Amino acid sequence: MTVGVEALSAIDGVLIDIDDTLLDNKSAIRHAISVIASAYLPSDTDIDEAAAYFRADRHGHYRAFTRGEIDSRTQRWNRAKDLHDHFGGPPLDDEAAVAPWIAAFDAAYAAGWRLHDDAPVFLAALDALALAYGVLSNARRAQQVAKLAAVGLSAVPLLVCVDDFGYGKPDPRVFLEACRLLGTEPSRTVYVGDEFDVDAAAAVRAGLIGVWCDRPGAWEHWTEADVEGSGALRVESLAVLASLLGPRSTP
Repeated sequence: MTVGVEALSAIDGVLIDIDDTLLDNKSAIRHAISVIASAYLPSDTDIDEAAAYFRADRHGHYRAFTRGEIDSRTQRWNRAKDLHDHFGGPPLDDEAAVAPWIAAFDAAYAAGWRLHDDAPVFLAALDALALAYGVLSNARRAQQVAKLAAVGLSAVPLLVCVDDFGYGKPDPRVFLEACRLLGTEPSRTVYVGDEFDVDAAAAVRAGLIGVWCDRPGAWEHWTEADVEGSGALRVESLAVLASLLGPRSTP
């Protein structure tokens, strides 16, 4: 946790991911999949396994959406079909079949939105340090506005979402646009997110200070070896990052 720490003492602003960084998206998805499984999947379906499968999105539909190759509804439909194919659910081959599935998933997903415990503490630390901050997300703006409202963060500026340009992270342009809207220079701006590649490493490539919030048990795709040489900083929580942003004594 030493790479880039010294740079954190001279920043002007912080950009923050929402899902699995501020908000416990993993738990929200698990709740949604539990509702879906009770209605659509075999009774012996392991909910944790099904939620992990859906979240992993092994065929990359969500990444295709963030690249602007398909729309949001199509990526959800494709992920729903993948889930059913893998766990033995009924076919979702037409709009009549998938529309109630998406409605049930969306309602259950929204019911599961909760902040990570350290998110309010982190934002309070940014306020105390008088740092500008806002959020940059690879999800749809309407959904993220609803999320922030549901968890009491409507006042946090939602700067850039995937539908603003038709593409999202890791494209460097979205990071630079978020910095422009925040009013900070990229080299003096932190971006913190839960995915190493599209968040921390991509932020570094765009000229920002990239921080990977690697919460225990969140993802299994990346390791310390990935971080080494990337220029990104790894922390295990927003609380750790907040402590690194605090005042430092002069050696």
